[in-house]
Amino acid sequence: MEVDGVSAGEILVVNAGSTSLKLNLVDAEERSESVDAVESVDPGRVAAAAHRVVHGGPHLREPVLIDAAVHERIFATELLAPLHNEPCLAAIDRTRAVLPGVPEVAVFDTGFHVTIPAEAAVYPVPAQWREWGVHRYGFHGLSVAWSAERAPAMLDRPAEGLRLVVCHLGGGSSVSAVRDGRSLDNTMGFSPLEGVPMATRSGSVDPGALVYLMRERGLDGEELERALNLESGLKGLAGGSGDMREVEHAAAAGDESAALALEVFAHRVTAAVAAMAASAGGIDALVFTGGIGEGSAPVRERLCDRLRFLGVELDRERNAAAVPDCDVAKDGSPVRALVVRAREDLVAARAARGLLRGAEG
Repeated sequence: MEVDGVSAGEILVVNAGSTSLKLNLVDAEERSESVDAVESVDPGRVAAAAHRVVHGGPHLREPVLIDAAVHERIFATELLAPLHNEPCLAAIDRTRAVLPGVPEVAVFDTGFHVTIPAEAAVYPVPAQWREWGVHRYGFHGLSVAWSAERAPAMLDRPAEGLRLVVCHLGGGSSVSAVRDGRSLDNTMGFSPLEGVPMATRSGSVDPGALVYLMRERGLDGEELERALNLESGLKGLAGGSGDMREVEHAAAAGDESAALALEVFAHRVTAAVAAMAASAGGIDALVFTGGIGEGSAPVRERLCDRLRFLGVELDRERNAAAVPDCDVAKDGSPVRALVVRAREDLVAARAARGLLRGAEG
């Protein structure tokens, strides 16, 4: 296959998340421009479209050109990531309709986490379940990969030996352990539902509670899936939409449910950071990224206060004035606290460009 203009053309990065659709044109110099809609893109500028795909199941981990077979495999994993793969497939179909002939590349969020060792990836469940692909994949890989690249540059240290705990906090949230630039663990698992509380997702819940709800309260699988994905997390605790800004505002106005939601979120994320530090063999820097990680100084302060036992010493003035990319730890803090702008667009564009250059060769 030959793809014209891959080196010079722009990559349209399509990021269909659980709470948003982001479109960016990334040129060969890695300058990124946001666009409002696929329809507003000049086809003559685009060498390829790169789609962030959250879940490709056990077979799709590396970047791949999207053909009918790949499309079908992404569709087959829709139940594993219902908030993500459905809008992703819609975006793939829309891009193909608006930009016919433009190569489309799937870049998987699970790809960065292929280095997670078996001890962290394997669930202690029956062998038959494991044969069916029930194991921990890890997610937010594009975001974590960018933080793993930016942190060494910000700290003026090589990636080798550097131990990071990356908190991608947003509509979906996860915490990852990274050492030597490689993923060692991630709080999300078989699906993007496991781990810490999120905007509308529960995070980890005792499976026994779910069995009880099915057996004793008559809830079926569809009802459980909807409740855990759309009616839980910050929304379930505080009401409203589950948006962190809304919760913080309500808590500041005296809403006790919102205040509890903030405490639950902080408690669970703090515990996750400690666990990921153990997986990384220690911690040299705590990285905040994603909409909440970058945008909420109160959340960063709440978490860092709880993490002082790990050596995190926050500079409150730096934190309050933080603009990514920056370090908000005190001078002399044993552990640095970095705020990194999420650049999933660059990671996806690089992956697509590299794949297509290989196809040209």
